[in-house]
Amino acid sequence: MKKLITTLTNIWKIEELRNRIITTLLLLLIYRIGCHVVLPGVNPDALAAGKSTEGNSIVDLINMFAGGSFSRSAIFALGVMPYISASIVVQLLGIAVPAFQKMQKEGESGRKKMTQITRYLTLAITLVQAVAYVKTQVPAEAKTIAEPLFTVLSAIVLTAGTLFVMWLGEKITDKGIGNGISLIIMVGIIAQLPAGLVAEWGSRMSPSGGGPIPLLLEFVALFFVVIFSILVVQGIRKVPVQYAKKIVGNKQVGGVRQYIPLKVNAAGVMPIIFAQAIMFLPMALSQFFPNLQSEFLASLSNYTSLAYNVTFGVLIIAFTFFYTAIMVNPQQMSEDMKKNGGFIPGIKPGYDTNLFIDNVISRITFPGAIFIAIIAILPAIASMAGVNNQFAHFYGGTSLLILVGVVLDTLQQIESHLLMRHYDGLMKTGRVKGRSTASVEGVDQSVI
Repeated sequence: MKKLITTLTNIWKIEELRNRIITTLLLLLIYRIGCHVVLPGVNPDALAAGKSTEGNSIVDLINMFAGGSFSRSAIFALGVMPYISASIVVQLLGIAVPAFQKMQKEGESGRKKMTQITRYLTLAITLVQAVAYVKTQVPAEAKTIAEPLFTVLSAIVLTAGTLFVMWLGEKITDKGIGNGISLIIMVGIIAQLPAGLVAEWGSRMSPSGGGPIPLLLEFVALFFVVIFSILVVQGIRKVPVQYAKKIVGNKQVGGVRQYIPLKVNAAGVMPIIFAQAIMFLPMALSQFFPNLQSEFLASLSNYTSLAYNVTFGVLIIAFTFFYTAIMVNPQQMSEDMKKNGGFIPGIKPGYDTNLFIDNVISRITFPGAIFIAIIAILPAIASMAGVNNQFAHFYGGTSLLILVGVVLDTLQQIESHLLMRHYDGLMKTGRVKGRSTASVEGVDQSVI
């Protein structure tokens, strides 16, 4: 406790860090207020009576990512998911289209161009999703403005709301602490936790709920799931690197052994977000094109079905390899190592080093992807085991991995500010290990 109080005091002493934390909290507060502002022309009472998202619908997951605003028909109902979808498209174009590949290699100027393209694409996707949302998620009895004026007005407001949330995320990244988009997703998830706990408590304390013992076992199991998730997020494989001795001036440098920390989960939480965004498509297709409804599409809209979880797990594994291949470049690492006079003991510099690093990454990424996929489908398993649907979403899966990844990355940034000003870090034994300094936003940087 004394260590914690000392750390909090040190954080408050650093003016820049204090201002960044306060700015972050204020911007997140603005986001949470907007999540409770209902769309113009919507009657909240009629909305609550005529709309239900209970059951095994994937709408529950969308509502969780949107911080509850999806079910309230709030101005921020679409959240940041259109931005995530746009980022996925731009990243895929960066692999398939030469013009986008060229932009990726242009450094800061290329990154700015791709960011601008992502913003325009976000606008287009949001307009389409806004119209779909108004048509499918707002009951006719809750509308107080006649059609088509209500649809046009609501689509404009929803689009403006998503763009404003995207702007808030960018401001948090620039002026605050942590990654803005990731923090907005995390805050939306945490906002649903109290309701999930209350629902699970009421379910277990009911005459047929089993009493406090099953509830206690659930919390114990959740604790171990969290520990396992942290181990997966922080797990690294150290590759030894020996540097040759050099004489610089009158001093001898080099000649020491260092390590390249290759993360088991180098992709962070982005594969989960990518896969989740893809899994939203079947529901959208079934609502846009009722004639396409089938048993298979219906099963892909039910997060406890076998088809949904198998597809979800395969997508996570595929996206993990895909994003790791984008973020980690063995050839660049071997070239940089060779330029600096470094080599892996027993491995020839150049192509052999490149091949060795690539093999190591492949070996550690596969089990990491499997573990992430298992964690991602745990909510469905928990739900089938009798856990309330609202609480089951926090029992593992997307929400837990995002919470763990974002919290660890944010803590690392705070710790960097402390160590840079010669204060002790957050941990008594030294730096918090196993996390990269890169932030997670869209698909250009690595989380979660």
